[in-house]
Amino acid sequence: VLIAIGRDACTRNIGLQTIGVKINEKNGKVPVNDEEQTNVPYVYAIGDILEGKLELTPVAIQAGRLLAQRLYGGSSRKCDYINVPTTVFTPLEYGSCGYPEEKAIDVYGKQNLEVYHTLFWPLEWTVPGRDNNTCYAKIVCNKQDNNRVIGLHVLGPNAGEVTQGFAAAIKCGLTKELLDETIGIHPTCAEVFTTMDITKSSGQDITQKGC
Repeated sequence: VLIAIGRDACTRNIGLQTIGVKINEKNGKVPVNDEEQTNVPYVYAIGDILEGKLELTPVAIQAGRLLAQRLYGGSSRKCDYINVPTTVFTPLEYGSCGYPEEKAIDVYGKQNLEVYHTLFWPLEWTVPGRDNNTCYAKIVCNKQDNNRVIGLHVLGPNAGEVTQGFAAAIKCGLTKELLDETIGIHPTCAEVFTTMDITKSSGQDITQKGC
C-alpha cells in the first residue's frame, strides 16, 4: 500500500500579505520567476513552497546554493528544474529524469519526438521464475536536436541507482547515438538503455525472450 500524504505550504500566516507577496490561494504555493524571485523584487522563495516545482529536498538545497551564489558571488547559474532525477521507492522502483512523455509532447510537439522503449527482466529473476516482462525502460528523444534524450524512465530493481547515473549524462547532452555507442555492462538492468531499437511509433512488440 502506497500512502502519499503530500506536504502543505505554510505561507498564509507569516506576513507575506503585509509586503505584497502573492501566493496561490488554493494551495499556499508561491509563484516565482526562473531566478526564484517573487512578484516583490527583493523577496525570493525556494524549496517545496514554489508553485509548479518539485517537492524534493535535494532540489531545495541546490536552488538555495545557486541563489546565494547569484546574489553574493557574481554567478548567473540558475537551478535546472527539468533534468531532476527522482525515484519512487516502491518494491519495484520507478526512476525518471527529464520530461514525462506527455509533457514532452506538450512542449516539443509529438511530431518532433521519438520514443524508444522496451520490457526487460533482471538476471536474478530467472532463478525464482518471476514474470519475465515486468520491468520497463523508455527514453524520449528530441528529433530536432540530434535525438537528444530529454526524458528517461525505468521501472525495475535499483531504479534509483540507474537513474542517478544517467542523470549526469542527460545534463551533459546525452543523445540516442551516444547511448548506442556505449558498451553495456552485462548482465545489468542499466544496459537496457544501450540496446534500445524499438520505437513506440513502430508499434512493434517489446516483450523479451531472455535477460
